[in-house]
Amino acid sequence: MDHSRIVRIAVVGAGLMGHGIAQEFALAGYQVRLHDLGDDRLRTALTDIRANLLRLSSMGRLESAQIDPALAAITVSIDLGRTVAGAELVIEAIVEELGAKHALLRSLNGLCDGETIIASNTSSFMPSRLAEAISCPDRLLVAHYFNPPYQIPLVEIVPGPETSNETVMTVVGLLQKVGKKPVVLRKEATGFVGNRLQFALFREALAIVEQGIADPEAVDQVVRFGFGRRLAAAGPFEVFDLAGLDTILAVATQVFPELDAANPTAQPVPELLLRKVAEGDLGVKSGRGFHEWTAQKADELRNRLTQALVQSESNG
Repeated sequence: MDHSRIVRIAVVGAGLMGHGIAQEFALAGYQVRLHDLGDDRLRTALTDIRANLLRLSSMGRLESAQIDPALAAITVSIDLGRTVAGAELVIEAIVEELGAKHALLRSLNGLCDGETIIASNTSSFMPSRLAEAISCPDRLLVAHYFNPPYQIPLVEIVPGPETSNETVMTVVGLLQKVGKKPVVLRKEATGFVGNRLQFALFREALAIVEQGIADPEAVDQVVRFGFGRRLAAAGPFEVFDLAGLDTILAVATQVFPELDAANPTAQPVPELLLRKVAEGDLGVKSGRGFHEWTAQKADELRNRLTQALVQSESNG
């Protein structure tokens, strides 16, 4: 299915993530049906969507004239069958419990037609686990949004072992059309990429506080006023390529063995980093590290970092 054939989108689950996902597609001009188990939840979702749109309008992110048409594009219902009937894409955004997701997927398996794509917004379950409940694993994938979904550009696309390339490309094309930044993982893994990184940082933050190295306020300030400002403009591989992987190796040799989550059976420094340095792939200084670098590309990165840091300073 080409993404241009998607005109009706159903979102199942009107909570924190679901109503935000519905809002974004409605704002982009799609007809959206939003489902939840109670009318009160749906009323709350519509109230929250209006508040979100008004807030964005007050900040100059959209025109006030866009608000009412976006709200009018959303149809709410407690009838699951009515919600998903004729939808080319169904997005599951219910509670993060595998049993509940399996029950819903079994229902969708009987209600959706033979071409409907089912995308789960799960934050942790691999698509192969979800596919146990359906007969069309080729049309199932994970589309993991980050909160708030209408402001964070990233959507992690996680195909399962049986997900078709056509399904992946259709969802990627649709998300790009509405302004998202979909990233397709090479294979499934619990927590995907974003949450593995976030929770690795959180695990170490907890250890720092437990060990009395710093209090939570200090940890938050170190991230906010330190490396966190760089991460708004460049990822860790870009940042460390710029610093020089030989320098990073020297630091890693001292720090990695001290990390609370260090695996005592593993070597202190990952083989990937050791191999890069041994082969002379030191980052920007050598023209290759984890990325390929030209002088122009390196200057573009420095300019991007400078712009982000200046903006962070102006925002306090």
